[in-house]
Amino acid sequence: MTDPAAPPAPAGAARAAEPIGSFCLVLHSHLPWLVGHGSWPVGEEWLHQAWASSYLPVLDVLDRLGDEGRRDLVTLGVTPVLAAQLDDPTARRSFHTWLGFWQARAEGLATRNEAHLRELGSREFLASQRALGEVEGRWSGGLSPVLRPLVDDGVVELLGGPATHPFQPLLEDEWVRFALRTGLDDAAVRLGSRPEGIWAPECGYRPGLEEHYADLGVRRFLVDGPTLLGAGASTAHAVPVGGSDVVAFARDLEVTYRVWSPRRGYPGGRWYRDFHTFDHVSGFRPARVTSTTTAPEDKAPYDPARASAAVSADAADFVDVVRRRLLDHAERDGRPGLVVAAYDTELFGHWWHEGPEWLERVLRLLPAAGVRVTTLRGALEAGHLGPRRELGPGSWGSGKDWRVWDGEAVADLVAADRELQRRVGKVLAVRTEGRDATRDQVARSALLALASDWAFMITKDSAAGYARDRHARHHADVARLASLVERADPAAVAYADRLRSLDGPFGHLDARLLADSL
Repeated sequence: MTDPAAPPAPAGAARAAEPIGSFCLVLHSHLPWLVGHGSWPVGEEWLHQAWASSYLPVLDVLDRLGDEGRRDLVTLGVTPVLAAQLDDPTARRSFHTWLGFWQARAEGLATRNEAHLRELGSREFLASQRALGEVEGRWSGGLSPVLRPLVDDGVVELLGGPATHPFQPLLEDEWVRFALRTGLDDAAVRLGSRPEGIWAPECGYRPGLEEHYADLGVRRFLVDGPTLLGAGASTAHAVPVGGSDVVAFARDLEVTYRVWSPRRGYPGGRWYRDFHTFDHVSGFRPARVTSTTTAPEDKAPYDPARASAAVSADAADFVDVVRRRLLDHAERDGRPGLVVAAYDTELFGHWWHEGPEWLERVLRLLPAAGVRVTTLRGALEAGHLGPRRELGPGSWGSGKDWRVWDGEAVADLVAADRELQRRVGKVLAVRTEGRDATRDQVARSALLALASDWAFMITKDSAAGYARDRHARHHADVARLASLVERADPAAVAYADRLRSLDGPFGHLDARLLADSL
């Protein structure tokens, strides 16, 4: 008897069997603007750690698979504000210095008495050497020269997004359009083309956003699973939204949470490197998870071989989960379905040390299991489109609503952001001939103030003090500069120049585009 769960046999010598369904891995790469805004423990250290442990190895995996001729592997979101930092000359110089300190710390650790610390020091030294070689070689020009070939060759589909990752449901319509157009323009400047898909920040949605997307050339975006399920749709297919031709894809939480969820997931396995336990002399992480109840001082030393074996087991388990999910879709719907699993890129490497290795194994194993690995664009080409739906409000945050960004803990931020949009809109509504760098800086600083990160960090009590300081700082900058512009004070030019020297991403930003929407 044939095993119904076994990979299908070839239909003939000339054609391989049809896949049982499609799998889309969506990676969302994002950090707020950190350059020049502190060092430890969040500030630039946050950027450097994610750069070294996630962005370098994840793109290395994609390069390696792309060199083998694989295409449509991953849908990769890179927020404009992150791309700006990874291309920024100041950020690249400080990252190079940080890598040098990483190497020096590893050398010191390799001289310790404890055998497991000496071994860790040797591994970290080799890792720092590889990273330095990358940064001095193919990454010497920043992210864009590394990313563009992957996009141009069709290895990845790039998702864009609003410039500074604001929570769009809380923005006035004109600010939705301005932030998104600025972000899409930024991708075109860096990579030569505007993305047709976006990662809607925090998967946030309110009815009507799709109309702005359509006007700006966006054809597809991400929501969380419950947003689509609440509209009576299935996550097994994308759906056109409202009266538009813009298509929404949704995360399949049953599959996505197998890797990472608020309570469980592979990275918590006992053999994986523990993120929270430090050797405080060197700053490195020497322990494995051991168990969720083991005290930090009692955790066992990390064993790379056992961790790699765990990666193999968890990759095989994930492929099995995806395969069974797709078989269920096909049985229920009578046609192949789709699974979308979406994660922060920073999970792979930064939070989960073994994540890039797991990622590569999964992308290799899925096709052998009869699963089409593709992008959101490829999923539409494969026919994974369902009936039109009207979606309700949602996000991927706690409760799948807006409470993280619009709750009691951040009510003051929401009110301040609403007033900022009104005030800046009033100032910039006064038209000028040609571009005005001072007015551009008013809009730029306002976008930095509106980043969704500040409310998230406060609600989640994750470096909440830093987030409040950053939010207040950007608001104060905007208020002062807007007042100077409003009074036509000559001091506005010098103050705008000073702000731009610290907070100057998106050199193409044109404040007149906001005025046009008012």
